[in-house]
Amino acid sequence: MILLDLFLGFLKVGLFAFGGAYGAIPLIRDVVVSCGWLSEDALTGMIAVSESTPGPIMVNVATYVGFSQAGIPGALAATTAVVLPSFAVVLLIAVLLHSLVRNAYVQAVLKGMKPAMAGIILATGLYLTLRNVTLSPSVSAVVMTVLLAMILSGSRLVTKKGISPIAFICLAALLGVAVFHFA
Repeated sequence: MILLDLFLGFLKVGLFAFGGAYGAIPLIRDVVVSCGWLSEDALTGMIAVSESTPGPIMVNVATYVGFSQAGIPGALAATTAVVLPSFAVVLLIAVLLHSLVRNAYVQAVLKGMKPAMAGIILATGLYLTLRNVTLSPSVSAVVMTVLLAMILSGSRLVTKKGISPIAFICLAALLGVAVFHFA
């Protein structure tokens, strides 16, 4: 019975939570506290933990509550229920988009969006780079930024794919420890 309760409770959250994670918190609170799965204090702590871990808050809370109430089957039931509505909506959009992609107007819109997205990504990268260099105006920050940019650019010249994002992030973390901890 608890598995069905978890599924239905978190299905309600998944169906009616709009406005992002913070908009979903009141609905999560209503379901979790009214069912007695967590106290107000425990839920507040869980939301804090969910914010600091990868993944959406709703999924993290659903998985935790489900696990705390019924182990792995509970975690699976709650997590499945909370993502099911979004999955269905995205699947529907994907089906409709597939048929629309052949439309000449849709093609024109997509072609117009590519340079806009490239510009937004470039502007964000430049903003973050300048902010990094100006907020912590140290020689180390500037040298590390230039070194990482050279590694990223050089890897794309040497190999067609370049360095993997995961390897690049790990390399940046190691360089950060070397430069800012041991220096």
